[in-house]
Amino acid sequence: MTSDDMQRLTITAPPEAAGERLDRFLAAGLEAPSPLSRTRLKALILDGAVTENGAAVIDPSRSVRAEAEYALLLPPVREAAPQAEDIPLDIMFEDDHIIVLNKPSGMVVHPGPGQPDGTLVNALIAHCGDSLTGIGGVMRPGIVHRLDKDTSGVMMAAKSDAAHQKLTEMFAAHDLDRHYLAITWGMPPETEGRIEAALGRSTRDRKKQAVVPNGRYAATNWTVIRRLPPFASIVECRLETGRTHQIRVHMAHLGHGVIGDPMYGKPMRSGQMPDAVARDCLTEIRGFRRQALHAASLGFAHPVTGEALHFETPMPDDMAGLVAAIEAGIARRATAPKNR
Repeated sequence: MTSDDMQRLTITAPPEAAGERLDRFLAAGLEAPSPLSRTRLKALILDGAVTENGAAVIDPSRSVRAEAEYALLLPPVREAAPQAEDIPLDIMFEDDHIIVLNKPSGMVVHPGPGQPDGTLVNALIAHCGDSLTGIGGVMRPGIVHRLDKDTSGVMMAAKSDAAHQKLTEMFAAHDLDRHYLAITWGMPPETEGRIEAALGRSTRDRKKQAVVPNGRYAATNWTVIRRLPPFASIVECRLETGRTHQIRVHMAHLGHGVIGDPMYGKPMRSGQMPDAVARDCLTEIRGFRRQALHAASLGFAHPVTGEALHFETPMPDDMAGLVAAIEAGIARRATAPKNR
């Protein structure tokens, strides 16, 4: 790559900037095509892309000198490795920095060995196009949180490096409001509660998460929204942390796994509901083909403007259909002859 391929950005330090860290000063003062995060600027400084009065500077923590001219050679954004694919998306909000969407169940977020294409990342690259200004110098969306393949609902991605950096910090600090709806087996005796149980890899199956003594701290608040006796409950889960499979593992740990979950959602034993109508309905519920879990709402402060944002999406058709099937089973059971 030649210098002709790069963009040269310059700024002269005012007297009041003297003594400030170089990476912080450049992040706030450089008029780049899009905001550059301090993480990105640190990498560029370490790569020798910044000069002070013409001399290379490779220390991000170097103190700024008043009246010195600082120049940055900004390399062009590289094309993302995943290919753009024209896949329809349900966009809820979009600006220069973030995009919020309603992810359908069945869509994988990131390309991987088992799913090299057809993912949300492929779709976002196609949808956003040139409005992706580069995450870490690569033209790709910044995925700051994920939903499992078969979990539906609200999620967001960063379009700029600065937004990605800030959102990463917000998720690490749990500074967001996330509510999920789950249809779970059976009925908890209480109407609400809090599960505080550390999570880590299962010692029996490395593909699964489990409640383990030395795992990472995890907390989920839950409230029963509706009881569907004796089969199920609709439960709202509010995340304090965001561990892998957190709601699915925590609800299973509570004894009320998510219906349809092939890894953690153990169904109730038919012996718990001995009448034939209950067994019929139980078979029908067991036929639900994905975990009945939906990211219903997401609230957060915009990573660049600070504006308070809140997004909601209703329970999808397949989960609503599951509820209707359970309601039909309850009605059949109520009217069935007692000696059946």
